[in-house]
Amino acid sequence: MVTDEKGRVRREFTAEAPNRLWLTGFPEHKVAEGKLYLCAIKDVFGNKIVGYSIGSRMESGLAVRALENAVVMRGEVADCVVHSDRGPQFRSRKLLRALSLHRLVGSMGRVASCGDNAAMKSFFALLQKNVLDRPSWTTREQLRVAIVTWIERIYHRRRRQAALGRLTPVEFETIMNTTVALAA
Repeated sequence: MVTDEKGRVRREFTAEAPNRLWLTGFPEHKVAEGKLYLCAIKDVFGNKIVGYSIGSRMESGLAVRALENAVVMRGEVADCVVHSDRGPQFRSRKLLRALSLHRLVGSMGRVASCGDNAAMKSFFALLQKNVLDRPSWTTREQLRVAIVTWIERIYHRRRRQAALGRLTPVEFETIMNTTVALAA
């Protein structure tokens, strides 16, 4: 089990199968016309971003939309642990209702302990380096398109990861899902 007796992830950012442990976070990015927020959900099994939502306000609805997108993409997710920091959007009634509706298990890191969500912060650091630190973005729409393009085309399909045996997240999940299907 990846959680301790209080239901918190024990800094073990691995899973033996898809939809066992998801991580989430909510960074903000500045553009000329204001701020843009990305709420992303990462399945640690294959390091794939399974749901995300982008908006101009940091609100619980953005987190709920990211979660709903992940559930739609992944199908059966009951008992999956969803780990986050202690941000107010992750403690909201809206998100707690969504977790309950899909029979997901909420987990939050400890106060002032950034290591409790290090694997998610690592993804956001890659995003920062590869997209956000590039040209200065004028509009939210320009940055939104750049983020989606990087996640879907580069991170999922081109960026090989040592933890996945030098495969991309899409390659890893395809191989693992094929192996499971053949074994059944």
